[in-house]
Amino acid sequence: MTSTPAARGGAAASANLRRLLDPASIAFVGGRAIAGAVQRCRDFGFAGDIWLVNPVHAEIDGVRCHASVADLPAAPDAVFVAVPARQAIDVVRALAARGAGGAIVYASGFSETGEDGAALQDALLNAAGDMAVLGPNCYGLINGLIGCALWPVAHGAPRVGSGVAVITQSGNLAYNLSMSTRGVPFAYLASVGNQASVDIARLIDAFVDDSRIRAIGVHLEGLKDVRAFSEAATRALARGVPIVALKSGTSTLGAQLALSHTSSLAGSDTLYDALFRRLGVIRAKDPVGLVETLKLLAIGGVPARRTLAALATSGGDAGLVADLGEARAIDFPPVGDAGRDALRAVLPPYATIANPLDFTTTPWGNADAMRACCDALLAARPGAAAMILDYPQEATGERPACDIAAQAFAASARQHGVVGAVISVFPDLTPPDHAARMAAAGIAPLQGLAEGIDALGAAMTYGDTRRRLLDADCMSTLPVLRAGDGRHGTPTLHDEWASKRMLAEYGLAVPRAECVSRSEAPAAAERLGFPVCVKVVSDQLPHKTEAGAVALKLTSAEAVAQAVERMAAQVARYAPHVTVDRILVERMADAPLLELIVGVKREPNFGLALVLGAGGVLVELIRDTATLLLPVREADVRDALLGLKLGPLLTGYRGRPAADLDAIVANVMSIARFAEAHADTLVELDVNPLLALERGSVAVDALIRLDA
Repeated sequence: MTSTPAARGGAAASANLRRLLDPASIAFVGGRAIAGAVQRCRDFGFAGDIWLVNPVHAEIDGVRCHASVADLPAAPDAVFVAVPARQAIDVVRALAARGAGGAIVYASGFSETGEDGAALQDALLNAAGDMAVLGPNCYGLINGLIGCALWPVAHGAPRVGSGVAVITQSGNLAYNLSMSTRGVPFAYLASVGNQASVDIARLIDAFVDDSRIRAIGVHLEGLKDVRAFSEAATRALARGVPIVALKSGTSTLGAQLALSHTSSLAGSDTLYDALFRRLGVIRAKDPVGLVETLKLLAIGGVPARRTLAALATSGGDAGLVADLGEARAIDFPPVGDAGRDALRAVLPPYATIANPLDFTTTPWGNADAMRACCDALLAARPGAAAMILDYPQEATGERPACDIAAQAFAASARQHGVVGAVISVFPDLTPPDHAARMAAAGIAPLQGLAEGIDALGAAMTYGDTRRRLLDADCMSTLPVLRAGDGRHGTPTLHDEWASKRMLAEYGLAVPRAECVSRSEAPAAAERLGFPVCVKVVSDQLPHKTEAGAVALKLTSAEAVAQAVERMAAQVARYAPHVTVDRILVERMADAPLLELIVGVKREPNFGLALVLGAGGVLVELIRDTATLLLPVREADVRDALLGLKLGPLLTGYRGRPAADLDAIVANVMSIARFAEAHADTLVELDVNPLLALERGSVAVDALIRLDA
């Protein structure tokens, strides 16, 4: 079960967060600059009480000031605190004593600045108690549903009845989003800064329960609590509220900048990829992709199928749509017989009837003909429909014909119940008035052909993922595993023999083997049956091949005895500190179809990460890996294996025999079960190689490192 907001923050904290997000009364604490915020809220349409707090001025620009928080007529639901860091702590303490719901702390100078700032941030949290605090070091909160702008400057967000909630760690990005003219309906726009109290996960939790929120956008540099985020994202997935994430800090330099920008951790991008895939989170590659995808989800919704019917004003545009769609695995169902007949009736003989459709210039400006073209494609009930339409400059006088085409498309999309979008090839060829009309008609006005097709493909992938996870009834397994922090002392490395024994208890298939003294090795080999391999066993010798501590394909007791003495001499030269007193004798496994690596590593904040890939000597050579976060399901493991570059080799590439995929998956699940059972102490685990055989699968080397 995933925890609820109340379970994580307490009922009082949850109620206070709700007051902060949807206040009936607000206050601004600060100097003269805050007076403008009062008028901006009034202009925005906020109908509740608005108070100013300033101990020096009786009034600012005609607005009465209260000398202190204690002098306010009532406890405000939400307060914008615009004073320096040390003063902000005293203000927040007074607000908590007054019974305020929450505060936005605008000031910087907290944990993002180092140790002294971190101490100030701790003091701020202690002063707040159960009060919800957004920030510090943040831009604030805009609520477009009720016209509340707890915000330091002007913004361009309109009032909306429903829309998207966007959470960002960057104040400037929040400001730029508020000023965007791309027609995204912002129900909420929240800048979280240092996330000292209210973090991204708590906001997602709160927004998921609001029926007016169609989708949630997140810009993040790092997550402070991946488990909490995964719980909140699971709730969003179950409720059908898509999350679109823009993760910065994906490059080495970007990660360094993220660490200096705020106190949030920017983790490995591979891990974030694995997290987002697991939770059905749509990943945007840039701010434009973020807003266009959110716009589609807010206005159009999630397509029911991964199919698209597209109409274009030229053959060139139709070809571009086909290319972009195919690259995103979007299907274009062919036009049916009834649709062909309808199109032949309105298009010239030279027109090519296809999907995507170039409807030529013949029906241009004719409402009935345009509607017939749209119905011919959309009547087959695709998952989504798109019209590619660039508006010319107004001075040309040709915009009315564009309006006729767009209105015919919108009416057809509504009638046939599909997710509709009108996409301009060039972003600047979508006039604001056209975008507003389309949005009012339930058609997403997307700006930029590649961005528009990206948004459609992303929404389709989200729908596919959600349906698959709901059908598998596995929502309870989606939150990531909490693991120990690895601070209990020097980890202990367990040798191959001990590691294999521990893993075998959880079901891992390993070769028949004995661990004996040097003198006993030949007899052990005879008991096991030839051929055998022999290895030096030592927790001080994790990489045995380089030390010459492995001998393979031995077929007699004499060969075993000679190999043991040879290995002892080689180890003495390579690592003189290692005592060769134990020998692992194993029955040789059959020649594999291929070798795999299965590793588990504790990752800060992410718990345990399972890595699957090409093993043996290919590990470093081709770097063909997939990363999953624990816990995992068999279906996850199977999909990850088949998604590798070497995946076709597992299923029988070009007449080669297929590997026993069921046995491989069973072994990986055994390793995962061990890792989950030792989540508090496991530092890393390496099984390399895991042999993929035609019948069966076996692990021929393993090492485990556990906290002391």
